[in-house]
Amino acid sequence: MVITKSRLVLGATAVTLSTIAVTSLGIHSRGQALFKASPKELVDEVWQIVQRQYVDETFNQVDWQAVRKEYLNKSYSNQQEAYKSIREMLKKLEDPYTRFMDPQEFKNMQVDTSGELTGIGITISQDEKTKQLVVISPIEDTPAFKAGILAKDVILKIDGKSTKGMDTNQAVSLIRGSAGTQVTLTIQRSNQEKQFKITRARIEIHPVRYSQKQTPVGKVGYIRLNQFSANASKEMQQAIRNLEKQQVNGYILDLRGNPGGLLFSSVEIARMWLDRGTIVSTVDRQGEQEREVANGRALTNKPLVVLVDKGSASASEILSGALQDNKRAVLVGTQTFGKGLVQSVRPLDDGSGLAVTIAKYLTPNRRDINKHGIDPDVKVELSDAQRQELWLNERDKIGTLEDPQFARAVDVLGKEIAAKGTPTAGKK
Repeated sequence: MVITKSRLVLGATAVTLSTIAVTSLGIHSRGQALFKASPKELVDEVWQIVQRQYVDETFNQVDWQAVRKEYLNKSYSNQQEAYKSIREMLKKLEDPYTRFMDPQEFKNMQVDTSGELTGIGITISQDEKTKQLVVISPIEDTPAFKAGILAKDVILKIDGKSTKGMDTNQAVSLIRGSAGTQVTLTIQRSNQEKQFKITRARIEIHPVRYSQKQTPVGKVGYIRLNQFSANASKEMQQAIRNLEKQQVNGYILDLRGNPGGLLFSSVEIARMWLDRGTIVSTVDRQGEQEREVANGRALTNKPLVVLVDKGSASASEILSGALQDNKRAVLVGTQTFGKGLVQSVRPLDDGSGLAVTIAKYLTPNRRDINKHGIDPDVKVELSDAQRQELWLNERDKIGTLEDPQFARAVDVLGKEIAAKGTPTAGKK
């Protein structure tokens, strides 16, 4: 299996509620082919793609040949009937990560290369066991973030409509809308129901923010990575190079609340910190593996601490897992989200799209973190109340010594600096 930059995405059910998606689709025009596919041909096209690519060759114990016979024996008078059958067909796999998108849904998922998006700014998933819609993470500085939405919140209702039995595509269609309009989400958090009225907006995304911090262990480079978008690696490179010029003693990389994104982006960023070693392996249904490795071009070898929490998902888990297994960094915080699957996202002949789970990924030590996540080396829990207070009401404290997880990271980094013999404040 070849890892391509254009069509592989991590955390397969992750859907960002905006016009920007979690993957670069690499879609090319199909010209007149868009007008040729009959409804039945579209159903068969979807079946064939799953037949060739799906990660589990038993199709999760489903007789996939019988499914084809069932749905091709039906008559279809229009595309909408075909769409309904495709969704029914895919539902038999009981894999919320494999999903069909009609042309509008597929268009909404395509990457906006301007780096701007319209929406509320949350990434959602469907829990495999409960089938509930769960927030992976709000994107920082978006309406959802400012309203108080948190990672792991369960979406019970959208504008009063129950989400029971609703898939991510249906939820997205209800939550999306024009800038300036409002949507009300009913959220379950710690057995309590809360309502959030959120105004949609046009949002500009900057994946990397960084600064030099004066701490008890000397000058520390603090880098916050919000998501693994197409330009994240370029911004990360600039951040590290600028902080190196400022002669920082070590780094704290903050992946808290980062819902993931592009596979190639996580690999490129890992190479900036790792000189050698495996970064990630992907395994398809034949057991064939594709490994991504460091290329000897790390930008720094200074001590590194990575902050993670339950909002750190998919690409965040690839990066933190690679740094942890290669003993390049110490992870501080809480257990990560637990999304270890890879999707292929592709266009269909009528302009609709299909996302298919084609592989799982393993950390360098061959850990399968799907559904479990990555455990930090140093656990620092925050209660929901503490997280809400810090991330919403006292955001100026994030990345300061008044941020409990950051403060612990500084302490851990100081020990790493001392062990490595890197100069600290007062010891130059």
